Amino acid sequence: MLRETVSVASDVPVVEGREPFERFYGREYRRVLALAHVLTGNRSLAEELTQEAFLEAYRQWHRLANPEWWVRSVVSNHARSWLRRRYAEVRALTRLGPRREAGISEMPADTAHFWDQVRGLPRRQAQVIALVYLDDRPLREVAQILGCTESTARVHLARGRKQLATVLGVQEET
Repeated sequence: MLRETVSVASDVPVVEGREPFERFYGREYRRVLALAHVLTGNRSLAEELTQEAFLEAYRQWHRLANPEWWVRSVVSNHARSWLRRRYAEVRALTRLGPRREAGISEMPADTAHFWDQVRGLPRRQAQVIALVYLDDRPLREVAQILGCTESTARVHLARGRKQLATVLGVQEET
């Protein structure tokens, strides 16, 4: 497990003024894992994607300008890639025969239903909503993590909120 490997490693160069990787990992792991879980809906996959992102960060630690944003961007991109593969698999299985039922969600029913609806949004809207509401990131940081402008992130957030309000049958707050 990466957690054990990271805690004993000592060959990562320390960038002047930057915290050691081990401290960064300990501080950010749970939040990045939660982001991955929300984006994929699968706890074990979320753990795998999160560990992959931190492993990549570990390997590039001396080159990362902003590791918090970078690791979240990697997790978002890996989740998007996984979802693309998953949708392709589902389409193929649908053509071949009846689908099997998905496993029971680990989240409480109301939370799981909400995040299921978020995952049904267009990719960028889902990413912005997860980063804003789950990871409590300001739009400025969300935009930097996703590589877009703050106004673009604001538009994705507004559209995602509007669509969620419609789907969930709630009145959107102004």
